[in-house]
Amino acid sequence: ADILCLQEVDNMAALQAFEYGYLFRMVGNGYRQKYLIEGNDSRGIDVSVMMREETRDGQRIECVDIRSHAAVTYRDLDLHAPGLGPGINPDDRIFKRDCLEMDLRIGGRPLTLYVVHFKSMGPGRDGMDGRQSTMPVRIAEASAVRRIVENRFGVGHTADKAFAICGDMNDYQEKLAIEGDRRNGYRFVPQKEEASALDVLTVDGFVVNPMQRRPVEDRWTLYHSRGPDERHLCQLDYIWLSPSLAERNAHHVPEIIRAGQPFRTLFPPGQEVERYPRIGWDRPKASDHCPVVMTIDL
Repeated sequence: ADILCLQEVDNMAALQAFEYGYLFRMVGNGYRQKYLIEGNDSRGIDVSVMMREETRDGQRIECVDIRSHAAVTYRDLDLHAPGLGPGINPDDRIFKRDCLEMDLRIGGRPLTLYVVHFKSMGPGRDGMDGRQSTMPVRIAEASAVRRIVENRFGVGHTADKAFAICGDMNDYQEKLAIEGDRRNGYRFVPQKEEASALDVLTVDGFVVNPMQRRPVEDRWTLYHSRGPDERHLCQLDYIWLSPSLAERNAHHVPEIIRAGQPFRTLFPPGQEVERYPRIGWDRPKASDHCPVVMTIDL
């Protein structure tokens, strides 16, 4: 890939060690441009971007500007609401990590990236499960990202701009519920969700999820399991494209890298992949998330 959008990066030193000690030795061509701004996560995990100096076909990749939105509060964007949960105040910061905005020029053509990592699905409360109880915060984060894009390009004037929203959204609009067992076989049943924080981004076609171009049973980036009664596959990791960028790349389909999944992950028929060396039943693993890769023509 020419550009990597990353989540859960400890610091610049970790990013440099990952790039030089692993990626450079593996592919023999480094990512010399690295960008990380400290965000809001109490564990110190941040979003970041690594880029080559030019694309595979020789187009120069330049960072024109970079902005952190970690300091944006609910009051700033008028997004505070009672349902956010106890202890969340109007002057608290919206993003649990950041929304990192980057203006790029690739071969002389503009592209704006918004790199995010939304609030995780934590423990349930008030009779709701972890996804439902934390959804209001993710709705606020998604609304904030949309507001940032609209403030930048103008409300009603974003569709023809070249931008992408990338990252771990920690929410989904559909899933593959897994039924059955190892002895009798598994069934993978597509189910639509009644509500999702991501609806803020898709309700009126504000952005496009190109993963919809893949078969419905082959869009997942995460396996969730809390025992045999609660298992599903879903997409948590996204490359959202502006409508014009999606139209320009209508024949490009995202790729999902699942070779780092642990062996406990249940794959639908025909989707099994060869795992990376040293992958275990649960650990070691590359991640519980699968990277999403897409070729984009500007």
